Amino acid sequence: MSKVKGKVAVVTGAGSGIGRALALGLAERGAQLAISDVNDAGLAETAALLASTQAKVHTAHLDVADRAAVEAYAGEVAAHFGAVHQIYNNAGISGSGGTILDASLDDYDRLLAINLWGVLHGTKAFLPHLIASGDGHVINISSLNGFMAQPMLGEYVTAKFAVRGFSEALASEMALSRTPVKVTVVHPGGVHTNIATASLEDRERRGVTVTDADRARIKLYNEKLLVMPPEKAAKIILDGVESGKPRVLVGRDAKAVDLFVRAVPRFYPRLVATFTKRVLSRTG
Repeated sequence: MSKVKGKVAVVTGAGSGIGRALALGLAERGAQLAISDVNDAGLAETAALLASTQAKVHTAHLDVADRAAVEAYAGEVAAHFGAVHQIYNNAGISGSGGTILDASLDDYDRLLAINLWGVLHGTKAFLPHLIASGDGHVINISSLNGFMAQPMLGEYVTAKFAVRGFSEALASEMALSRTPVKVTVVHPGGVHTNIATASLEDRERRGVTVTDADRARIKLYNEKLLVMPPEKAAKIILDGVESGKPRVLVGRDAKAVDLFVRAVPRFYPRLVATFTKRVLSRTG
């Protein structure tokens, strides 16, 4: 019997990518679902796909950067289902693509509001309900950039390292107090989602100059690096959750990078810089 069967699971950023795949995977395993996104069209598509399952589904427009909205949403979901057992803090965006020198503090504010504060908001708002369930689980989506830094991803790396630290601190506190809540931090590698393309489109909407090299770099990412199907990533994550793993690495690239960073912690930034230079030379 699936360990999520009959449980109430909340998935943020469920309108596409890993979030959508998680929602569908949870439904297949017998969970009841509360799904949310800022993208109403994408969320509606996910809900339509879930209609063919037996899952009970609650949908809501939600900006995870809005603390009051997330707190209200937690109460709404708990009232709707009577209990909440799992929260998948998945919603996220990519960064500006600039260097730390060039990126503005507004760029940092914007990304951290979603990728870091969104995780904090979701965890804090739902944690009392998870505790009350007697069998709670917090699942926070970090990245391989939660243990390996890369140039021109300063905002993203900052958030994902912080998500890892926050999750591990929470896990230690739950263990210390013997609170019935497990914590899993997830580090996906290159998953085939629209996050890179969406970042490019967002920059264009905000009037930021997008060069041919930027477009070529995104094309390279989409075709060569972001290749794992979201459905496969979701299966790895859900298998890890059901096994009670505190840390889930998604993809051979995430596992290889983890070993690489552990093996040469002093030298990896320089080696990553060399790799990045080669990538840029191909797209320049």
